[in-house]
Amino acid sequence: MFYPSYRPRRMRKNPQFRRMVRETALSVDNLIYPMFVIHGKNVRKEISSMPGNFQLSVDNLVKDARAVHGLGIPAVILFGIPKTKDEMGTGAYDDKGIIQTAVRALKDKVPDLMVITDVCLCEYTSHGHCGIVENGEILNDPTLELLAREAVSHARAGADMVAPSDMMDGRVGAIRDALDEEGLDQIPIMSYAVKYASAFYGPFRDAAESPPKFGDRSSYQMDPANTREAMREAELDVAEGADILMVKPALPYLDIIHRVRDEFDLPVAAYNVSGEYSMIKAAARLGWLDEKKAMMESLTAIKRAGADLILTYWAREAAKLLHE
Repeated sequence: MFYPSYRPRRMRKNPQFRRMVRETALSVDNLIYPMFVIHGKNVRKEISSMPGNFQLSVDNLVKDARAVHGLGIPAVILFGIPKTKDEMGTGAYDDKGIIQTAVRALKDKVPDLMVITDVCLCEYTSHGHCGIVENGEILNDPTLELLAREAVSHARAGADMVAPSDMMDGRVGAIRDALDEEGLDQIPIMSYAVKYASAFYGPFRDAAESPPKFGDRSSYQMDPANTREAMREAELDVAEGADILMVKPALPYLDIIHRVRDEFDLPVAAYNVSGEYSMIKAAARLGWLDEKKAMMESLTAIKRAGADLILTYWAREAAKLLHE
């Protein structure tokens, strides 16, 4: 009988050995928690397709943000739902808009929590697209001016970082120039550098009330079949002044996260998106999966692929388990 000289199971036989040789360590410091803010008072409306997540009025946003900070999670990213929408998405760059109001409240009440703002027009436009629409076409260059105005407005309100998610060509450079011209050169940009036209965004669009009223976003978000294009997108954003590169979604694109990590010497973020979250939630409710184990396995996989930062709706639950 053959007896192997090297037995990998030796280092798996108890929890202590497994901890000692574990190659990937997930930390609370890696987590960013997405939050949805809406007008009103004492609003806490659960998002039906994203159990455990809510549209929050500013007062409840502050309460939940305190709890997030108390768990050691370093940052939140905000998405806003305006009172009204119009063709130009004017609520996005209104200095008294919902995001601007929320940022001021958070920086006043929870000053040590880092506040990142999503910079896009889709939540604010009546047509639900991420740019100006003319004759059914999403216009790139005219949209850049509005995105730059939005980023500057968020930064003036006190945002610690802005995160353009629109996928218009040249938006990182336009935002960087606008911030610098306003003396906001210390505000970093976390670019949604590689954002695919994915089927996994459905629950988010319920949460942000932002589904497109016509067509889809394939003319500006990336084709899921493409890898080399992802590298070109990331390279452009690096050249335009991005401080962090994001890949979205995460789990179906672990190979892309790995490629971006290998090819660029910047921090890499990955968005563990709403569909990834909700399908595990649904399976767990049916008793098909252990939610905690599936959650931690998923987040560890994203970290193992090369992500330094993970935007996830599980941030609170993961932080509690990591503290244990």
